Amino acid sequence: MDRQITASTCCYCGVGCGVLIEHDGERILGVSGDPAHPANFGKLCSKGSTLHLTGDLTARALYPELRLGKGLARSRTDWDTALDHAANVFAQTITEHGPDSVAFYISGQLLTEDYYAFNKLARALVGTNNIDSNSRLCMSSAVVGYKRSLGADAPPCNYEDLELSDCVMIVGSNMAYAHPILFRRLEEAKSRRPQMKVIVIDPRRTDTCDLADLHLAILPGTDVALFHGILHLLLWEDWIDRDFIKAHTEGLAELKKLVRDYTPTMVSQLCGISVEQLQQCAEWVGTSPSFLSLWCMGLNQSTAGSAKNSALINLHLATGQIGRPGAGPFSLTGQPNAMGGRETGSLSNLLPGHREAANAEHRAQVATYWGVDQLPENAGLTAIELFEQMRSGKIKALWIACTNPAQSMPDQTAVREALQACPFVVLQEAFHTTETAAFADLLLPAASWGEKDGTVTNSERRISHVRRAIGAPGEARSDWAITVDFAQRLEKHLRPGATSLFAFETPAQVFDEYKQLTRGRDLDLSGISHELIDQLGPQQWPFPTGAREGTARLYLDGVFPTASGRAQFVTDPYRAAKEQRDARFPLTLITGRLRDQWHGMSRTGTAAQLFGHVSEAVLSLHPDELRRHRLQPGDLINLKSRRGAVILPVSSDDSVRPGQAFLPMHWGDRFLKGGVNTLTLPAFDPLSKQPELKHSGVRLEPVNLPWQLFALIEGDVQQHLETLRPLCEAFSYASLSLAGRERPALLIRAASATAPEPQLLRDIDQCLGLNDGPVLAYDDPRRSIGKRVRIENSRITAIRLAGETLAQHWLQSLWLEGRADEQLRRWLLAPLSAPPGNTGAPASDSKTLCNCMNVSQNAVCAGISRGLDLQGLKQELGCGTQCGSCVPEIKRLLAATAQPVAVTS
Repeated sequence: MDRQITASTCCYCGVGCGVLIEHDGERILGVSGDPAHPANFGKLCSKGSTLHLTGDLTARALYPELRLGKGLARSRTDWDTALDHAANVFAQTITEHGPDSVAFYISGQLLTEDYYAFNKLARALVGTNNIDSNSRLCMSSAVVGYKRSLGADAPPCNYEDLELSDCVMIVGSNMAYAHPILFRRLEEAKSRRPQMKVIVIDPRRTDTCDLADLHLAILPGTDVALFHGILHLLLWEDWIDRDFIKAHTEGLAELKKLVRDYTPTMVSQLCGISVEQLQQCAEWVGTSPSFLSLWCMGLNQSTAGSAKNSALINLHLATGQIGRPGAGPFSLTGQPNAMGGRETGSLSNLLPGHREAANAEHRAQVATYWGVDQLPENAGLTAIELFEQMRSGKIKALWIACTNPAQSMPDQTAVREALQACPFVVLQEAFHTTETAAFADLLLPAASWGEKDGTVTNSERRISHVRRAIGAPGEARSDWAITVDFAQRLEKHLRPGATSLFAFETPAQVFDEYKQLTRGRDLDLSGISHELIDQLGPQQWPFPTGAREGTARLYLDGVFPTASGRAQFVTDPYRAAKEQRDARFPLTLITGRLRDQWHGMSRTGTAAQLFGHVSEAVLSLHPDELRRHRLQPGDLINLKSRRGAVILPVSSDDSVRPGQAFLPMHWGDRFLKGGVNTLTLPAFDPLSKQPELKHSGVRLEPVNLPWQLFALIEGDVQQHLETLRPLCEAFSYASLSLAGRERPALLIRAASATAPEPQLLRDIDQCLGLNDGPVLAYDDPRRSIGKRVRIENSRITAIRLAGETLAQHWLQSLWLEGRADEQLRRWLLAPLSAPPGNTGAPASDSKTLCNCMNVSQNAVCAGISRGLDLQGLKQELGCGTQCGSCVPEIKRLLAATAQPVAVTS
């Protein structure tokens, strides 16, 4: 094979890692970190290092599909028919109901060129500000925080600051899971400089906390009170920079009046921490030579998200810790190009070049540049508002691109009702398997990672060139090209005979037009081009025309892009989260990330090995909560909020406090019946309009579901998932996941109060290939128990247990080991179903601890029992030597098995 290497970027989080794609021109064969890329210097996390294993073609959208009426199935069509139909529907809708009757909901995973094309389409051609992005769910509170406090949406820091800082505060971020490459960098810096202080503020004790010198396990949503309490102590102890405050800020006098009341005792009670912890935190912040803060969704996804962001930035302004190495407020971006979206104006309140849609002068500037008379004045709908208006019938046509609102939006019952109610839904997407795809009247296949060309901006304002390695499969096309093609067709209806606004033939042309809208602005990137990045490497903005290198840090001169040139202290009081614990809903549900999954699992959900560490949705509860509810680990419960309910198992986890529960945010309806966001609430911050996805009021209710089902099928897991998932609707509880590496398989766990109709089991068996062939079977109709195992070439290839499932974990182990011995035959034909040699309980030590090197927890524990330390485990097993994400868990196992030292007198 003609193996080639193409340098590009990772498509997951906002770290913006460089990757080297190995391919033969037609297929992607492997991926490795790019040693020359300044974001990661060759390192990749467990997700990035498995990119070549994702994107299963059976999950990909390969050709346009059109539904000609609600309730009908979509059928394959060609691009001309698809886009002509879309242009006709949009044009007719705009003519009859006005431009604000249509909307666009796009994504932080799009490239900058894609974003710009959509913005020009919505604002210049359609004439609506109804264009919002899933970044509204991610970074919009950080945007407001930066703009209110510093004057512009511009993170001032650089990744090098993680290594240079003397005190690093991580707030509302399990950085070890969400941004692992940056966390490894911080980890290495602390190992070189142990005197560096690391403070982690998080209601849960996460893997990130293992690096912390101080963990403040505050009560959910109390961040503003905490920051005000820290500022109270900074002022009291005179740990502030008076010269900086006097020369470069304004508004402290008013803020002083507010924080005077946030005494240590009051803050201790509000936040659920000790006075001593608060004082220690304030001392390190106030006395360290440099202070850096890092934050993510724990601050942003809140009804007080904007206040939290500004209250944190207040600490930097009070101490003068901004505009120099190792210091500053540094938001960690959730998506690969959420920054690029903000730059191009892809939130409903923004315009390209960090302009405001509500600002008449800004609108005039952009309209003149685009060559149109005017831009729309009406305020655009933000994400939550958009789906509310769609549900009420005001939005008649919606174009969704590269995002999955039927999984990611809160209050999923309402969101799915809105999608169902909308007369025309277009989905421009790489994967036809997403939850949103079922609602699409028109599905347009988009190119994905490794198949498209453009740019992205990472968390440190660094622009990278995303390069295409192979062509897109089937008839899939690049997002910017789809958008431009549609816009040109829509122009014939809305601007007949006029010169096209969309005369683009390459993504470089799109970028070159867009960058001129940044000239002279705070983010000036007029000096950047695709070619320049290819020559000099990824560059940080601002990078004006004539520059020779990007700008590593902002505000070094203490001048801020505000009307006065001064940074602003923002005075917002603490306001509690929308839903507090009460008698009806006595638990606070916290959502967060898993180590090896990403967002809605559209991509990671196609790679079986990424399920090895955590294989299914489980609710984590403190052991005291389990005892209080008389539950055992593995028991099924009905988790209810004010909006919906989902059935799932519980686990014992002392990393969460009593009164709280934790559930990973990734599990949508495709993998867990109902999905996590059936529970979350749509209440949003009044300024950023970002919803409070992080915490909701919930309660546990017992369920009695004695009839259980377990199924496993090797082979085409995406096809099996597509055919078997609808059949699981008949069960009260259904969880689907993948397993294996060389031989991936789909796993199903389900439960109901009573046995289903026999035909349903026959249909499931048909999908599993268990109705004929080399199948061992046992049935006990009186007890509604049935067992089926397919054995081919002395290996298990399919399993179905119905009625009770005690043997599921034993059988799964046999499948993984590739054997089917005589014990299996004896067990199958026995009247009792208990597996040989054990109770059939899940073996937690069999999970994959290190995904990179395929090392199980069992192997690590065996190594520890032989006396191996961390270095020994790395050398012998290879675990922890690649991305390092497993190291905190290995350290905990080492600590748990450490022998007490004998003390003699």
